[in-house]
Amino acid sequence: MTVSAYIAVIAVGDRDRQDDGIGWAVLSRIRQRTAGRPLPPGTVLARCDFDPGRLVGLWDHAELAVVLEPAHARSSHPGRVYRLELDAADLWRAGTMPPHGLGEAVELARQLNRLPGRLVAYAVETADTSVGEGLSEPVAAVVDFVAQQVEGEIVRHRVAAAQAAVGRDAA
Repeated sequence: MTVSAYIAVIAVGDRDRQDDGIGWAVLSRIRQRTAGRPLPPGTVLARCDFDPGRLVGLWDHAELAVVLEPAHARSSHPGRVYRLELDAADLWRAGTMPPHGLGEAVELARQLNRLPGRLVAYAVETADTSVGEGLSEPVAAVVDFVAQQVEGEIVRHRVAAAQAAVGRDAA
C-alpha cells in the first residue's frame, strides 16, 4: 500500500434531506473556523454522495481519511455522535466494518488497493431525513463539537507523523 502525504476530510450525505446534510454542515463549519487558522498543507475537504466508488476515489491512499456521515439508528438519539477508528492493519482485515455504507467503500478500497493509512468516521444520529434543507435542532447542536473533533484528529495525526519521521531519522 502506497500512502501519500495528504489528509482527506469527506462529508458523506445529501444536504437536501435535512439531517443527512450533517457532514456538509460540519465541513462548512471547519472552513469557517480555519479562515484564520488554515489546516495543514495537503488537507483536502470534500463532499460525496453515498457512492462507495466516489468515496474511495476521494480517500485514495491518503495517510488519514476522516469521514463525516449521518447515522440512521433504530433506537434514535438524534445528535448522538459515534466515532470509529481503523488503522491500516484493521482496514486490511476483512469483516472489520458492517457490510453497508462505509463498509462497502472499505471493502472496495481493499480490493482495489486504495485504502487510506488510517480511517476515522464520525457518524451523527439523525432525527429528520425528509426532503428539505436544514438540520434538526439536536443534530445542529453537535456541528461545532464534531468540527472540533475533526480538527483534533488532524493535529494528532500530524504530530504522530512528525514524531515517527524523527524516530526514523534517528535510527
